[in-house]
Amino acid sequence: MLNRHVPDVTFKTRVRDESIGGENPFRWEDLPSARVFDGKRVVLFSLPGAFTPTCTTEQCPAYEAMYPELRAAGADEVYCLSVNDAFVMYQWGKHLGIKSLKLLPDGSGDFTRRMGMLVKKDHLGFGQRSWRYAAVVDDEVIVAWFEEPGINDEGADDDPYGESAPDRVLDWLKANPRQGG
Repeated sequence: MLNRHVPDVTFKTRVRDESIGGENPFRWEDLPSARVFDGKRVVLFSLPGAFTPTCTTEQCPAYEAMYPELRAAGADEVYCLSVNDAFVMYQWGKHLGIKSLKLLPDGSGDFTRRMGMLVKKDHLGFGQRSWRYAAVVDDEVIVAWFEEPGINDEGADDDPYGESAPDRVLDWLKANPRQGG
């Protein structure tokens, strides 16, 4: 994974637009991956799904809590990606009280598939989901990779969490300041 460019995809997002009015003032907006990663140091972490146990009680809240430290250590932004649609990601962020992280919907799994992290979780009724990982991306290039062990497809219920935890990413950021940035 190291020194590989992130996939060039378009994320289907919803953005608030007060000019729409009403109870649901949001509009669709295409977000090219280049706009997320180009010219920036981004911490990206991906997880199996919004509203799932470890993602909701541990991983996402831990990254939200450590957001100021990750930024202070050189991250321009921190994104949480999941193979969920924009509506689910928005409601999950609201449920968790997310104020700092940016939630990135990969509804069709295009980014996740091209990262080589798409796994089948049909046995749980989830369909295709992301394996849990984190990365540091400098100007669209993966410079650090934190993948949970035992990536599995269909049937295995293991869902490890530790390698992709924010403290590991923070340690890496502190030890590897961005060159020229």
